[in-house]
Amino acid sequence: MAAVGVVADLRIGRSGAELDRLLADASAGSSRLGLEADHVSWSTQQRDANGTLAGRAMVATSGVLEAERAVKDPGEVARIEEACRIADDALSAIRRRFADKPTEREFARELESEMNRRGAEGPSFPTIVASGPNSALPHHRADDRTISEGDLVVVDFGALVEGYHSDMTRTFVVGEPTAEQARMIEVVTEAQQAGAAAISPGVDIRDIDRACRAVISAAGLGDRFTHGTGHGVGLQIHESPWIGATSVGVLAPGNVVTVEPGVYVPGLGGVRVEDSVLVTEHGGRPLTLHPKDSRCLPSPPMT
Repeated sequence: MAAVGVVADLRIGRSGAELDRLLADASAGSSRLGLEADHVSWSTQQRDANGTLAGRAMVATSGVLEAERAVKDPGEVARIEEACRIADDALSAIRRRFADKPTEREFARELESEMNRRGAEGPSFPTIVASGPNSALPHHRADDRTISEGDLVVVDFGALVEGYHSDMTRTFVVGEPTAEQARMIEVVTEAQQAGAAAISPGVDIRDIDRACRAVISAAGLGDRFTHGTGHGVGLQIHESPWIGATSVGVLAPGNVVTVEPGVYVPGLGGVRVEDSVLVTEHGGRPLTLHPKDSRCLPSPPMT
């Protein structure tokens, strides 16, 4: 790792057998190893200490790998961008299905199937489809509720490509929106645009959160924005850097972060809009490009 004068060899394993083999290779000739304490459980440490890593000193570390992984190289960006493209295209292909009144679970399964058909290894995480009163729950899991006329529908999903994730949220209205629904969508969309516009290398991470919250608070809905503004995306769906009111640090070229403000009103519903954004030398470049219009119609062409 360049910051501490160490040459790093990064290898990735998925199965238990692969990880054991990589641990054995990595520890050959070494008497002292660092383990990321935030991700290695006590049982795993004990198993390795009495097995693959027997006789070696183990040192707990925190944030070392996360800090290195936060800046993506061109190959990583390409994989994330492909995952974003697949997600964009999949949603464009099936958003017209809202008119057929599917259940939340049916729409989620169709969206995941469409991503797989287009080359994804799977979804980045269990797809969130939250309709009607369920849309007021930020982390609702799709259930058997039928999507109905007048519903707000929050769709939060992503595709997995060669181990790299994408993350995007769009909110739709089935039929004509009420005045309050239209206002919520307008405010959250404006907040999301403000947050994305604030992205630039060297910017205090908290400024992204502040930009989003300023718009929502000015609309009198500040107490309805109840979660953080974003997070890094890469080999994990949630990773450094974290974007929130108490976050510490600045953005750097190569970071890929989400900007996802939301407003949630119990009994009425919720709205969230989210993009994955690449930090470049000159600002932010959105990687998720699906249009943000809320119509439950075939998607207009992307520009």
